[in-house]
Amino acid sequence: MIAFLRGRVIRRSDETLVVECGGVGYEVHLPGFVRDLLHSDPGRIGETAELHVSYHVSANQPRPLLVGFLREIEQEFFERFITVDGVGPTKAMKAIVHPVEQVADAIERKDVGFLRRLPGIGERTAQKIVASLHGKMGKYALLRTEAPAQAAPAAEDFREEVVEVLTGQLGHRGTEARRMVEDALRRNPAITSAEDLFQEVYRAERGAPA
Repeated sequence: MIAFLRGRVIRRSDETLVVECGGVGYEVHLPGFVRDLLHSDPGRIGETAELHVSYHVSANQPRPLLVGFLREIEQEFFERFITVDGVGPTKAMKAIVHPVEQVADAIERKDVGFLRRLPGIGERTAQKIVASLHGKMGKYALLRTEAPAQAAPAAEDFREEVVEVLTGQLGHRGTEARRMVEDALRRNPAITSAEDLFQEVYRAERGAPA
């Protein structure tokens, strides 16, 4: 399975990049929001691209489908998104035309109207997305697209895991991330998992009731 590619862009179309790695050209499909970010480097012919890849092959789709993302957190969101019944990799790739945090935020707000306006997502599928993923998207809704990812130290417990993801993958400053986590735990000291802590942080950032 292919999870990451780093190589020279040798061909580009509206929806794909072909990236040369070790003498092999890999065709990688790009969701709309990734294409928007690649209007400039790294996306030009001859430039180096680094892509986190969601790899799919099945009996119904014997030709491998590689879907590329600039950050691992976006790949992770995509692979949770396609767990929804009726939302396969191809449909999801075409649907996610907005940044991950906007789609995740819409799911958390149960904004079916926003979701059904995504390409290929109708009313019924939008309702399925909310039913399947609501309460699990706070982590992704906290992503800051404009900020670069930075390395973070290994997590010691679920609190440190959340701080690590906020800083290393979601683009928050260290002091800001720790303040968000401490405030969330003060509001709800019964939290015992990273996912619940992400949800509490998300609710506070949105100004939503607990």
